[in-house]
Order: sequence, then structure tokens, then C-alpha cells
Amino acid sequence: MKKTIYHTHFLLLLCFFTSFSLLGNNLHKGSISGIVRDATTQLELGGATVELVNKDKVAYTNELGVFSFVGLPAGQYTVQVSYLAYATVILEGVTVTDDSTQPLRINLEPENVNLPDVVISAKSIDPFAVISQLDIKTRPVNNGQELLRMMPGLFIAQHAGGGKAEQIFLRGFDIDHGTDLAIQVDGMPVNMVSHAHGQGYADLHFVIPEIIQSIDLRKGPYSARDGNFATAGAVELTTTNRLARSFAKAEAGSFDTYRLVSGLNLLPQGGDNQASAYIASEGIFTDGYFESPQNFYRINTLAKYHNPFDGRQRLTATFSAFSSRWDASGQIPQRAVDQGLITRFGTIDDTEGGQTSRINANIQHQYFLNPSTQIESQLFYSKYDFELYSNFTFFARDPVNGDQIRQKEDRHLFGYRSRVLKQSQFLGLPLNAELGWQLRFDRSNDNELSYTRNRTTTLENVQLGDITELNAAAYGEANLQLLPALRLQAGLRYDRFRFQYLNQMEPAYEQLSTSDGILSPKLSLFYQVTNGWQLYARAARGFHSNDTRLILAQEVGSSLPAGISYDLGALFRTGSRLVWQVNAWQLDLEQEFVYVGDEGVVEPSGETIRRGLEGMARWQIGQNFFADANLTYTHARSKTTDEADRIPLAPIWTSTGGLSYSPAEGWKASIRYRFLGDRPADEANSLTASGYFLLDANLGYEGRNYFIGLSAENILNEAWNEAQFATETRLFDEVEATEEIHFTPGTPFSLRGKVVLYF
Repeated sequence: MKKTIYHTHFLLLLCFFTSFSLLGNNLHKGSISGIVRDATTQLELGGATVELVNKDKVAYTNELGVFSFVGLPAGQYTVQVSYLAYATVILEGVTVTDDSTQPLRINLEPENVNLPDVVISAKSIDPFAVISQLDIKTRPVNNGQELLRMMPGLFIAQHAGGGKAEQIFLRGFDIDHGTDLAIQVDGMPVNMVSHAHGQGYADLHFVIPEIIQSIDLRKGPYSARDGNFATAGAVELTTTNRLARSFAKAEAGSFDTYRLVSGLNLLPQGGDNQASAYIASEGIFTDGYFESPQNFYRINTLAKYHNPFDGRQRLTATFSAFSSRWDASGQIPQRAVDQGLITRFGTIDDTEGGQTSRINANIQHQYFLNPSTQIESQLFYSKYDFELYSNFTFFARDPVNGDQIRQKEDRHLFGYRSRVLKQSQFLGLPLNAELGWQLRFDRSNDNELSYTRNRTTTLENVQLGDITELNAAAYGEANLQLLPALRLQAGLRYDRFRFQYLNQMEPAYEQLSTSDGILSPKLSLFYQVTNGWQLYARAARGFHSNDTRLILAQEVGSSLPAGISYDLGALFRTGSRLVWQVNAWQLDLEQEFVYVGDEGVVEPSGETIRRGLEGMARWQIGQNFFADANLTYTHARSKTTDEADRIPLAPIWTSTGGLSYSPAEGWKASIRYRFLGDRPADEANSLTASGYFLLDANLGYEGRNYFIGLSAENILNEAWNEAQFATETRLFDEVEATEEIHFTPGTPFSLRGKVVLYF
């Protein structure tokens, strides 16, 4: 009965959104439709602000640079287009007639970032978008990991030789490798369901940071387009459709670190509707700063073709391949360092490590049915292989062979997405509506957990089977401008899952299966108090799915545990050069996931509640000179017990910030800090994961066709722990196991030089 109600509500929502276009008041009226591009590269600019001057009408370009105004009375209009780090364009005398569309092609000239040009309005799409755009334009990025650090309050930790996906911390979560943060690249999901190492495992190492065009950061589950894993937030990366210039980059640094990157345009630069194609490649090798060489390498290749045809439709095809292999020193016990058995950069078992690869094929198509209606479709496929060797407890389980485990899988991932974007009017009010459908099919073959020795001998299979998981979803979302100063965003999403598991360790063939669904409503209000002051209130339901094996073994209470989230905040300006954002939030989660070190898996526990405060400031000190700071506080507790209610490794205090000087040409420099406070390492708060404060710096010179730079990490040479766990281990000569802090040391002071040539 409950499922029937959900289905009924969803069908009513679809009918409601569909009726928007029918209830509009647009008959016989005119419209303005256009596309905004970079004048130099002809790349489309998503998120540009387009305003009809003195008409109180504002639109924003989508990721294809497209905007439109519909239902306009015949007459003369003045159109103003602005975008961060571009010169504002004003078009006067734009003529609109009944029953016709006035097309516009607008090219914006790049210029220096200028905070007084930042638009803060109730009509803005997302309160975090302003902060994100400022950071992307003003902060240097040295590697792919730092793309995630663009989200204020997000911290990452690497603890397996550089090849394993980073551990993520955000909003009081130890997200492990992606359990509560949905990540996608060019619309393709990065998180892996029912993964061999942990639910939601998200490996972003196939991304080449130099070709990322935009980063969309969303905190909380407030967007209807975000489904599984989008509880703490979502990250959406988009690769560029066309390189601004072909380039070749060489980097070399401490610990035998070398990196080569190149990007080559394959077609000549042309006009508005000129097809483009390029290929980009990346190769990395490093021994790392550990006493046992990491022998890490990674190779990335991406080819992309984009054809805008006549402007009515666009086709984009992307192919990428990624391969990586590494050795690792693992987490080491503090007592081994204290007793002088090893140094901070030593190891107990240096046979850890692994290898992984991913091949992606992605086709995206956009069709403009009319100036106010756009249809997008996407079809993608990934072939993913993963093999990881870990030893978390040394000799606690097996005093002879040791406790090494292997986690392995061979995955095929298929997906389809489609959505309709509609700009219209509802009862005379401006309306932007979106309807979407999504389908994802995962087939993980030989998903394995085994006891091994020296990465060569299999001692015992603990788990071995084939996982099949299907996720079908539909959603609707509407942005309605109720008043000039008040905007409503409402959405509803329904996800349906099918879980199947074939246990290869059972003598008889039996494929277990079950299904479940979840309805996720979303609601946000944005109010402009005065010019440059925006208030917002948001409420939504999100979820993260459980592992298929746990669901079918009936070891969990819910297959789709939900999280109810609230945000209340403000985005405002003081003076013309200082932008602030402050907000308070709460997230109630039905089921927490906890990392189990002795098996290297994530297991569910009980309900949790998190509350937090966040503050962000961006200040333009002078031309091309910027300062930024972020501060977060989180109170995270388990709701299942009054005692031992701490959430292990959940961040309490975090802060990041820095100074950057970045003109278009000439000398560039930046210095940045990262602070993560002490936090409980276990539920009883008997062990503490130590915090750290780090400083990094960049210096370089940008010429017309080249760049020379030097980056320094941990310039204070702090002895800090990047990853920490409370684990019970036994060393070879010990009689009993001991529980204490185990850690992976963070990088000491290191330098990396780089040279880039553009052509």
C-alpha cells in the first residue's frame, strides 16, 4: 500500500509539471533566445547572468550556454549579459515581435576576476554556486585531488600508495570513499554500488584536471537530479568541449615524482557552429616518500568530439581509458614507531598495493525543440577492474601467514539519462521546469574478498559472487519566481532498485533477488532582503543504498536508508569587495556506515544526527589579489545509545583558506592552509585522531605561450597523519592484539617544478 501511494504521488507530480507548459500565458507573445560563449575559445559559458534591463527579468545560461525569455510583449528590450571574469555586454534595441523568437549570439571577452561584478540575488540558482565560481577562478589546482577540495569543508586522505580512491570527510561524515557524496564526471557516475572495497567507492583518478571546464558543488540532497549517495552533497565535473589552446606540460618533484600531460586540438578553431575534437593524455610515476618504494604509475587518455551542427542540436562523444598500479606501506601502529621498530615512514607489511583500470564511452545529445524547450539524452558504458591487497591487522587473525586480504571485482556499468528543460510561465510567473529519467545497470563479476599471502597465494575465499544491481529513477523539479525577491524551488524524485546476488561459494545455483524504492521530496526558498543580500531555507530527503550482499543476507534494517536534511543560511556582500556565506544545517540519517578495519569493508550501524555551522568569506584585496577563508563546526552523534555515541573520525572543526595573486600574465603566487582538528577515533572517544595544520605554496610566471612554476607542499615540514584508524592489531612477536591508533603519515616538505608550453 505504501509503495502504491508513492507511485501515485509521483504520477501526480509528472502531470503537475507537464501542465506548466499548458497553463502558460505565452500565446501570440514573443521571445528572446540566445547562446553565450567565450569570445576567445568559443566555449559555451554556463551560469552567465542574462537580464532584461528595467524589466525585472533574469535568466541564467545552462551548461550549453543557452538562455531564453518567453512570453514577452512586442517591443524594444535592453539585454545585459555578465559572467565572472568576463567583461559585461549590453545589447540595446533588441526587437521582439508577436509569434516570433529573436535569436542572439553573444561573445564575452575574458577579463580579470572582479568581486564587485558578482551577482547576489534571489534569482540565483544555488547559494554555493557563487562561492564555487570564485574559487575555481582564483585558486590554483596542482592535481586531481584538489578538485574535490574546492568544496568548502571537504577534506581528503590518501592511505594506500596513491592508487586507491581517497578517503573523504565532509559535514561530520567519514564518507570513506564516497558513501555519502555523489560524484559524477560528464554525467557519468563515479560512485560504485556494492563495490569490493566499500559502498559508494569513488575513484576520480581517471580525471585529467587540466581539461575540467566546470565544477558544480552542491551541499546536501537538495537537487532532484541527485539520487544515490547524495546525502552530504554532490560533485559534478564537466570536461571541456574544446581546448582553449593545445598544450604540453612536464612536472618533476621530490621522491622521484614525474608527470607528463598534453592536450592537442585535432580540428581547426572556427566559428559558432564549428565542430571540435581533441585528445588529452597524462602519465604519472612516483616512488613516494615512504621507505618502501611505492612504484606508483598512472596513465590516462581522453578523446572528445563535439559538434554543434546548426545550433538546434549538439552531439558530444567521449572516450577515455585509465590504468594504475601501486605498492603501499599501509597504516602503521603508533606503538611500533614509539618502540623504534620502524620510523614514521616505515612499514609492517610492504606487500600491500593493487591495480585498477577503467574504460569509459559516453555519448551526449542535446536538441532544442524551440527557444524555451530543450531535450538532453545520454548513453554511457564503463568497463572497470579493481584489485586491492591490504593488511589491516597484521597477525591478529593468522599468526603464521598474516592477515592480508584481497578485494577484487570485474564490473560492467551501463547507463542512460534523459531530461527535458522547459522555460515558461505559470499563472503569469516565470518558471523553469525540469523532468528527468535515469537508468543505471551494474554487473560486478567475481566480486571477491579472500585471505592471501604475499599477493601471490590465495589461502581462503571469504566472499565470491556476481552482483547485479539496477537503479531506475524519475524526477521533476521546478523553479518558480513567486515575487521579484522570492523564488521557490520544489522537486520530487523516485528511485527504484533491483538487487541480485549469485553466491559462487554455494554448491547449488541460487540467485537471490529483491526490490525496493524510495521517494525523495525537495523544497527550497530564496529571498532577497536587499540588493546583495540573499536568505535561503532548504529541506530535502536523500539516501544512500546498502550493499546488495548485506540486503539479501538480511543483515541490514533498510536497503535504502534515508537522510532528512535542512539548511538555513545567507549569502551577502559587505562593501563591494567582500562576499560572505553563513549557514546552519542538520542531517538525520536512518543508518550510518562504519568502516571495519579488520576486514576492509564498510558495515551499517544505527541512526545518527549531525548539526553544523559553516562560514565562508571571499575578499578582493586588490586587482588580481584575493583572500578566502572557510570555517566549519559539526556536532555528530549516534542516536542508538547514550554512551559510546561518537561517530569515529567525524570532523568537528575544519578550516581552509589562503591568499592568491593571479593576473592573466606575469608572476602568480598563492599560499594556502588546511586545518583539521582533533576528533574521536572510536565510538567511546577513548582514542583520538590527531589534527593538523598545513601550509602549501605556489609560485610561477605566465608568459604569452608558456608557464613556469614551482609548488611546495607542507612548507613547515609538519609531522602529520593523513589517515588514522582505531584498529586492533597483533605484530609478529606479540602475544596479544592491541587496539590503538594506526596511521598513514602525511607528506613531508616536498617541491615540484612544472613547465607548460601552449601552441
